[in-house]
Amino acid sequence: MDEPNAAPPGDDATASAGGPVLGVPKETHPGERRVGVTPDVVPALRKLGWEVLVEPGAGAEAGFTDAEYEEAGALLARPPTYRDAASVWAADLVVKVRPPTVSEVGRMREGAALVSLLFPERNEEVVDALAARGIEAVALDKVPRITRAQSMDVLSSMANIAGYRAVLEASQVYQGFFGAQVTAAGTEPPAKILVIGAGVAGLAAIAAGRALGAEVRAFDVRPATKEQVESLGAKFLMLDFDESGEGEGGYAKVMSQEFIDAEMALFRQQAKQVDVIVTTALVPGAKAPTLITRDMVELMKPGSVVVDLAAEQGGNCELCEPDRVAVHAGVSILGYTDLPSRMATTASRFFAMNVRNLLKEMGAPEAGALPLDLDNDIVRGALQVHDGARLPPPERAPAPKPPPEPRKTIEPAKAQERPQPKTWRTMVGALLVLAVFALVGLFAPAAFVQHFTVFVLACFVGWQVVWSVSAALHTPLMSVTNAISGIILVGGMLQSAQPTLGLATILGAVALFFASINVFGGFLVTQRMLRMFRKGE
Repeated sequence: MDEPNAAPPGDDATASAGGPVLGVPKETHPGERRVGVTPDVVPALRKLGWEVLVEPGAGAEAGFTDAEYEEAGALLARPPTYRDAASVWAADLVVKVRPPTVSEVGRMREGAALVSLLFPERNEEVVDALAARGIEAVALDKVPRITRAQSMDVLSSMANIAGYRAVLEASQVYQGFFGAQVTAAGTEPPAKILVIGAGVAGLAAIAAGRALGAEVRAFDVRPATKEQVESLGAKFLMLDFDESGEGEGGYAKVMSQEFIDAEMALFRQQAKQVDVIVTTALVPGAKAPTLITRDMVELMKPGSVVVDLAAEQGGNCELCEPDRVAVHAGVSILGYTDLPSRMATTASRFFAMNVRNLLKEMGAPEAGALPLDLDNDIVRGALQVHDGARLPPPERAPAPKPPPEPRKTIEPAKAQERPQPKTWRTMVGALLVLAVFALVGLFAPAAFVQHFTVFVLACFVGWQVVWSVSAALHTPLMSVTNAISGIILVGGMLQSAQPTLGLATILGAVALFFASINVFGGFLVTQRMLRMFRKGE
C-alpha cells in the first residue's frame, strides 16, 4: 500500500528543489568509480539555473564526499528532504558517465532528459527504451569533433587519461626498467615501446613513455600525425605506401587490403624488437580492427607486454580478453576497459567540466526542461533521441569550394623587366674590406696591426660560434658571452690604477663600472633562463 504522502515520480525532486533538477546518480557498472558531476562544477550548474541533486555516495569512489557536494550547494537525495535515491532518477535531467541500463531508463521520468556516454551503435535496446519513454537523450560520445566543441569532447578527455594510464599499467607488469640504467652491477638499455595509433590516447601514451625514459616508436595511418609524434621525442614509423588514413571527425578510416598487408608486415617486424606495444586503433561504430595477431605475440620476447585500449570494442590484439590479463608465450596482454576509472578523481573532474561546458552551450533550462537548439551543430550532433524518436545522423554540409584565384595580368612594360643579380653589391663590400685592411697594413703602427688582427679573428670566431647554436639557446648563450666579456674588468682596473688622473684613468673607471654590470647581470640572466628548463622550478 502506498504511503499517504507519497508523491508521483518526478514531483518529489522538483517540489523539494523548487526548480528544474539535475540528478547525479551513483554509477552501477562493475568497476566504474567515476561520477558525472563533481563538487567544483556545482556552482556553475546552479548559476545556469539547475538545482543539483546527488545520490548519497555517488562520488565516494572518486574521492568526493557528500559533505563536499553540500558545501558546493548541491542537495543530497536522502531523508528528510527526499524519500530515497529514486528521486535522482526522477529529476528533469540526469547526468551520468556510463550508458544507463534498460532498468535505469525505466526509473526515469517520462519526458525528462539524459546526458551521458551512450554509444548508440552498441546499445540499441537502451536507445529504444529512451525513445519509448520520450526521454531526450544527449550522447557525449557523439559531440562533434570540431574546434568549437573541444572543451566538451569527453572522448578526448578520457582518451588522454587512458593513454597515460596504459603506460603506467604496462610498467607494473614489465619486469624491467623503462629508462636506461648504468649501475655498478651493469648497464640496462631503455625499454622499447611501440604505440599504434597517434590520436589523443596514443600521444598521451607516447608522452608518458618518453617521460619514463623509454625509447618510443609510433605508427598511424594518418601521415599528418608524424609531426606531433616527433615533437614528443618518438620515432614515427612510415610505410612506403601512397594512401592516407584521414577519416571524418579526426578518426582513421578503413584502409585498403594492400595497405593492411604492408602494415601487418611492419608490426610483425617491430614485434621482434619492442618490449611493450600499446594499441589504440578504433573505427567509430565498428569492431576494433585486429592489428596484433597470435603469431606477432609469439614473436615478442617473454616478459613483454601488450596494452589493448580497444578491448571494450573487441580489441586490437587477437588474444585480448576484456577486463582480464591474458598471458600467451610469456607475453602479458592487458585488456582493461576501465583505465580512465583507475584515475577516477581526475577523470571525474575532466568529465564534469566537459558536461558543464556542454550545458553552458545549450543555455539555461526553459520551462524546467533541457533547451535543445537543433540549429546548433554541437547540440544536433550529440542529440540521439528527440520527441520520442531516434534521430538520424546530422547531414554534413559540403565543404566550401575555395574561391578561384584571380588571373594575373602582366603589363607589357613590366613583363620585360628582370630582377638584376645583387652579386655586384657583395663584390663592392669585399673590395672595401680589402682596402681597409691594406691601409691598416701600410700606415698603422705594428702594435695596432697586431691588435686589429686579433680583433678581426675574434669577431669571425664569435660569429661562427653564436650562429651555430640552436635559436632556443641564444638568450642563455648571449648572457654567458656577456659575462665572459668581463675581461674588460682587467683592462679597466689597470687603466684606473694610473698614478695621475687623466683621460685614460677616467675611461678605465667607466669601463670598470659598465663591465661589472655586464658580469653580474649576465650570470643572473643565465641562471634565470636555465631554471626555466629544470623540472620542479
